[in-house]
Amino acid sequence: MADTIFDQILNKKIPADIVYEDDRVLAFRDVSPQAPIHVLVIPKKKLVSFNDFNDAASTDVGDYMSSIAKVAQHLGLKQDGYRVVFNHGRHGQQTVDYVHAHLIGGRQLTWPPG
Repeated sequence: MADTIFDQILNKKIPADIVYEDDRVLAFRDVSPQAPIHVLVIPKKKLVSFNDFNDAASTDVGDYMSSIAKVAQHLGLKQDGYRVVFNHGRHGQQTVDYVHAHLIGGRQLTWPPG
């Protein structure tokens, strides 16, 4: 499988505006933000899509989800709230074959998202 843009960012082959990194995840600003804060959070153990959670170790999935909450807190979003979005497949608008959470906040969000 060819490296995605997220593999290249993770391996520091291309630059990104990194806002958080630990041994489990890398978080960086989206290049096309939909809110004042729009960060992508990727696991360092690569999964291609949300469906891959079915085959992943439950501890890895749990660690990833906890890390997303940790990034939200790091960005000061805990108090007012935020949205976590996973896109899956063509109809879900997944554009990179690497599972990633969109962490969106910094303003009042609307519903439905659309």
